[in-house]
Amino acid sequence: MKNRIIFSLLFVLVTITSMMARQDKYVKHTVAKGETITLIAQKYKVTPFDIYKLNPDSQNGIELNSVLLIPPSSAESTVIPPKQTQPKASSSVTTHLVQPKETLFSLSRQYNVTVDALKEANADLLKEGLKIGQTIKIPASNGSSVGGTAIVSPSKETIKETPKPVVKAEPKVETLKGNTTYHVIEPKETKYGISKKYGMTIQELERLNPAIVSDFPVGLKLVVSGNAPASVSKSVESAEPIKDKPAVVNPNSGKKYLQEYVVKPKETIQSIAADFGISETELIQLNPELKKGVKLGMILRVPMGQKINIPKKEQGNLMKNLNTNARKQLALLLPFNISKIESDTVNSTQARLKKDKFLNLTLDFYSGALMAIDSAKVLGMNVDIKILDSQETKSTSNVASLVQQNNLVSMDAIIGPFYQSNVEKLAELVEPTKTPVISPLSKEVGQKYTNLYQSMPSLEQMRGSIFDFMKAKRGNIIAVVDAKKGSVKQYIQEMQSETKLVGLNAKGSFIADSLRIHLLKDRMNYVVLASESTGMILATTNALLNAQKEYQVQLVIMEPNETLDFEEISLTRLTKLKLLYPSLSRPNETDEANQFDAKYKKLNKIIPNQYAIRGFDVTFDVLLRLSQGKTFEETIQTDASEQIENKFDYTQNSTYGYSNNGIYILYYDTDLTIKEAL
Repeated sequence: MKNRIIFSLLFVLVTITSMMARQDKYVKHTVAKGETITLIAQKYKVTPFDIYKLNPDSQNGIELNSVLLIPPSSAESTVIPPKQTQPKASSSVTTHLVQPKETLFSLSRQYNVTVDALKEANADLLKEGLKIGQTIKIPASNGSSVGGTAIVSPSKETIKETPKPVVKAEPKVETLKGNTTYHVIEPKETKYGISKKYGMTIQELERLNPAIVSDFPVGLKLVVSGNAPASVSKSVESAEPIKDKPAVVNPNSGKKYLQEYVVKPKETIQSIAADFGISETELIQLNPELKKGVKLGMILRVPMGQKINIPKKEQGNLMKNLNTNARKQLALLLPFNISKIESDTVNSTQARLKKDKFLNLTLDFYSGALMAIDSAKVLGMNVDIKILDSQETKSTSNVASLVQQNNLVSMDAIIGPFYQSNVEKLAELVEPTKTPVISPLSKEVGQKYTNLYQSMPSLEQMRGSIFDFMKAKRGNIIAVVDAKKGSVKQYIQEMQSETKLVGLNAKGSFIADSLRIHLLKDRMNYVVLASESTGMILATTNALLNAQKEYQVQLVIMEPNETLDFEEISLTRLTKLKLLYPSLSRPNETDEANQFDAKYKKLNKIIPNQYAIRGFDVTFDVLLRLSQGKTFEETIQTDASEQIENKFDYTQNSTYGYSNNGIYILYYDTDLTIKEAL
């Protein structure tokens, strides 16, 4: 397991002492009737921004009797008057105190200035984005000059129409007369990314562009600043995107459309998305209110048509229903890069093997695949197999020539290549014959093809799976996110908005009291930790270990964290908190797994690593699916498969291919073993 050193004890004691010294500076305030953040800040002689930083959830409003953590007052603290004041004409610069839910976009509309002008006037302050409680400068607008201080809550405004602009060419960003700025949707862009770029919310972007509420086609021109011309508010049907995005269509009218669906008992975002054949992200894009969670009786927008009747998949059916009557063909495209080895006049083959990690990975995967092929022969599977050298790098391959020379369009399935760009190229070439292409190792998601099967779950799926598990257990979900993990914080705020964020101090350090005020006694408190800082990990786990005396708590991570393997982080600490995490593979101590290890070691003189096991699992799963009395795609719809360490539970995406939801939720148990959470 892990090495231990005695100095780690001293390190922990010093950390605990310093953390305890810092805790004493903070005051707990219980919200009284009629109090606001501004009034509370005035009472303690701090700014609203100081309170929001320690209590991120208060940005959405505060409730009676809720507890806030108040930082110490300082000589530099600014007392903000609770009453609203209007801007007054003067020679001084106008300033504005940022309120909850305000954005650069809404402020630009409020003061009749451009977003770029606001950014230019507050360049240093806005380096990390607009934050509640900041006082920003408002530049003069179109010839007017005003001064003073404004504290203004967001209000609804009337959008004036401007004449329809005449556009001959459509660059990605375009500013026309009337201070209207346009953005053309590029491949891989999202509503979130575009709204963030222009300092606005997704709701503001959708309000200016109603067409994107139910669709988001590449090439559509969006209004991102200024007034929305009537021509831009037309439906997607009459817009002219560069590339059409497939959609659910009415065969009679040819137009895209939606229907309303009422949420029933025990349904989740995941189950509803699966029922209607769309991803969770697509369902949330259609129904932004789901970011706050799904509730019984909610009315959602979903693709028109009946719910997809997806039969419950069972493990083991593939082995029970082998059909060897029809002969099938399988190709494996693996990056041996033999031509490079043969042309290398400097290094011998043995020397190359010692330093070429990618070649070793390929050979490990290949050795596992050979074991799967041998097992298929023993079971009498009727499959012809071609193993081809894809000669690939991240940006090049000989896929096109292999397709032509080996008639790969006639294959019943193809495994590989390894790199995502090369897999996508192959999928494109054989898509006309619907030949299944299985991506064996890539977690990336790029271009989308109907015949592409991603056997590795994506990072988004991994994150979503652990949150789905915690929600299914009715847990109280809390997150401690390092200030350096901005993308994680954005993901939680956008996709897991019911999660309670723990505030950090001005230096970005963890505060135990800020965590403790979120703990509940009537359920499991799942604390998601996103940090690679040893100090923050120790401080957070110390607080959780202390809280175990009164609360049910469990430590959670969303993705692998190498810092947890450091000597300072003891294994005992993690097992006491039963560290919970999503995983692509599981520990397997069954007789079958032990027999596989023994046979592999006998053949290869070494214990199989993760790539060898992956090679076996992916290949054997495909061989089983080809040996059924139905097509490969039909087996995906009805059967899940679990091999030595990997699970294959594919689901069809709404407009492109399939993704694998075969993710395990594991935890460290107190007996120092890793178990699957049920």
